[in-house]
Amino acid sequence: MKYRRNHRHLMRKGAALLASVAIAATALTACTKTDEEATTLESLREKGTVTVAYANEAPYSFEKDGQLTGGTIALHREVFKRLGVPNLEGVKTDWGGLIPGLNAKRYDLVSAGMSITPERCGQAAFSVPEINYTTALMVKPGNPMNLSDMDTVKASGAKMAAMTGAIEADYADELNISNLMLVKDQQSGIDAVNSGRADVFALTAVSLKYAKDNTPGLNVEVTKPFIAVIDGKEQNPAGATVFRKADTSLRDAYNEEVKKILSDPAEYMRILGPFGFTEENIPAADLTTEKLCSGE
Repeated sequence: MKYRRNHRHLMRKGAALLASVAIAATALTACTKTDEEATTLESLREKGTVTVAYANEAPYSFEKDGQLTGGTIALHREVFKRLGVPNLEGVKTDWGGLIPGLNAKRYDLVSAGMSITPERCGQAAFSVPEINYTTALMVKPGNPMNLSDMDTVKASGAKMAAMTGAIEADYADELNISNLMLVKDQQSGIDAVNSGRADVFALTAVSLKYAKDNTPGLNVEVTKPFIAVIDGKEQNPAGATVFRKADTSLRDAYNEEVKKILSDPAEYMRILGPFGFTEENIPAADLTTEKLCSGE
């Protein structure tokens, strides 16, 4: 009898344990589903805040006097205010960590003027093109190595600094520029040239011009802007806002509003002009995210 009672007791404990496991599994599944839910405009409106990642690259998104500012920050503040989200907060992130951090849900989107490339399109969802840009080189005073574009950098054997994960690093890779120094951010590249640790720093022309014009005592030169050529094909990079792939409804709502700004040069300049952007930075209407994602 004692055995039977113990047996029945064990069976009841086993059933209870199985039930607990089932409940726990259901709860875990529910949590997993919650974690996988897309960020929506409605959820941002409820919070009243959109959180963006920035790489501290002027004039796109950077800190100045303890405040988050820049062209893409101004653009996002304007768009999300129109969408009913009044506040914007920033998370400073190294360039190479922007998309990984986005996919880890550390922020809602990337505000850095990131160029649309096929590789990145495999990792995240991009808005419509928002900023057209060219490349330039920051060099030592007098440009002693006579550098003017990526080909002259390669031919000269100059030591080139580029940000990890940035399109200029991609250019160096595709052109087999071996004397490459990868740096974490814009200031590190500037410091590398200023200190003589690198001969040249490649970045977008608007970024280098802004740095030169707004950094007292910076003893460098910035070359004329150019369009990089890879395998005989001119590159036409355009920057955009970056969303997680699950957040297509948020991206679409954003696109609908930002297109109104892109189609109005005066409004575009009102928002981005104070940071050195010009009407030449407005992408052509026929330059689409789909074309850039496909590598056209």
